[in-house]
Amino acid sequence: MSGNAQKPVGSTAPTTGTIDTSNIQGDIISQIPKKAQALFFYQIKDVQGFKQALAKFIPFIATETSVAKGRNDIAQHKNSGASGLLNLKFTTVSFSSKGLVKLGVKDDINDASFTAGQLADAQSLGDKGTTQNNVFEPDWLFPFKHDIHGLFSICGPSVQIVQLELLAVLAHFHCTIREVYKVVGSVRPGAEDGHEHFGFNDGISNPALDGLSVGNPGDDTVDPGVVLLGRPGDNQPGTTTPVQRPSWAKDGTFLAFRLLNQLVPEFNNFLAANALKTSDPSVSGSDLLGARLVGRWKSGAPIMLTPTKDDPALGANTQKRNDFDYDLLSQVKCPFAAHIRKTYPRNDLGDESNDDPHRIIRRGIAFGPEVTPLEKASQKTHFDRGLLFVSLQANLQQGFQFLQKNWANNANFAFGKPQQPGIDAIIGQVVSGNDNVGVRSLSGTNPADATASLSLGTTEWIVPKGGEYFFVPSISALKGTIAA
Repeated sequence: MSGNAQKPVGSTAPTTGTIDTSNIQGDIISQIPKKAQALFFYQIKDVQGFKQALAKFIPFIATETSVAKGRNDIAQHKNSGASGLLNLKFTTVSFSSKGLVKLGVKDDINDASFTAGQLADAQSLGDKGTTQNNVFEPDWLFPFKHDIHGLFSICGPSVQIVQLELLAVLAHFHCTIREVYKVVGSVRPGAEDGHEHFGFNDGISNPALDGLSVGNPGDDTVDPGVVLLGRPGDNQPGTTTPVQRPSWAKDGTFLAFRLLNQLVPEFNNFLAANALKTSDPSVSGSDLLGARLVGRWKSGAPIMLTPTKDDPALGANTQKRNDFDYDLLSQVKCPFAAHIRKTYPRNDLGDESNDDPHRIIRRGIAFGPEVTPLEKASQKTHFDRGLLFVSLQANLQQGFQFLQKNWANNANFAFGKPQQPGIDAIIGQVVSGNDNVGVRSLSGTNPADATASLSLGTTEWIVPKGGEYFFVPSISALKGTIAA
């Protein structure tokens, strides 16, 4: 067998027409239903053996078609009144730039960030670290400082089931690969299902892809090429000129993974120490501050629609909870630097279509235990917990990186406001000096004095501990190029 580098390779510009969803891996257009997810990062040790194993494994990879069927089966199961969860498992595969090269696929996919890898971006993203001999080393876990070739993602109805399925996948690939890192995430228990560890309902806002999915009111619809390579909208930044891609890259997407630890006791302690005054005794001042830092109450209800108290019914209403715009010159309802406003500015950019090139599909899940009584009492984190962050986009610089570097980390964004917005308190990071340590602040957190600035100190409550960029190829790319 030979890699695609030895074969004539064409390039493709975005094309219209019907998209074959059975050729697109699952979780891109519609979310894979899951209660647990195993992520297995590996190096390829035996190239030919791996390709042979991959070719045989392709029929078992989740596609958008199989995910749609699974979601329909779940709906029918619920409607029938049956108890329990269906034993549905979905596996997807993706590869880093080094992984593709290892497999002999050396065509330029035309994304410099993907080619360089996330480790090269760590300092400019604002991750903490140290610099020695002009070389920056982030405070990441050891495995993420070294080569990762590929990623298996396995989703299912329980931790036990995804772990067993992972064992089956590893048995299939056997000694062709070597483990680099493994992590298992799961939804939080009971009423916290769907909420991240700070307690906020997560993953509420994702764009719909034109012609492929339908969003709820307030969910924007973007060209499919914002997420899928080789489709309309997969353009060079600021132009309508298509990005030239290898023909095999069509209908694939780039996956940005971030291992994000969350310092929950410390975050809660900050909210309590800086609690806002409220006129309603049923509203906690710390909950109000948290809502204003995020832009939503823990239920998911947006503060633009309910600025003074949570409204769980609104938070659960998919037809209303995303249907709003921002007050362009006022922070009384929502701070300019609120997390959801920083990462999806809506009308802050004028024509809301200006958001489109920077929209991402988010597919994260929580990991780690619930906060223990000892941690709560000591107000200090003792156990790793956080978010397995995943975003999907056709351009890493315009997607994940843009949101982090140009918006969340940028104290001046959104531009043209009467007060400097400040940094996103949730994911915003300081990019300064040799270690990226500095004081963060933002304005607008106090509705009674929206011009005042709140110092967050040097503590960041979300701490990146590793990451990488991957390409999620189409089924035809797996068959015709990567496993060939």
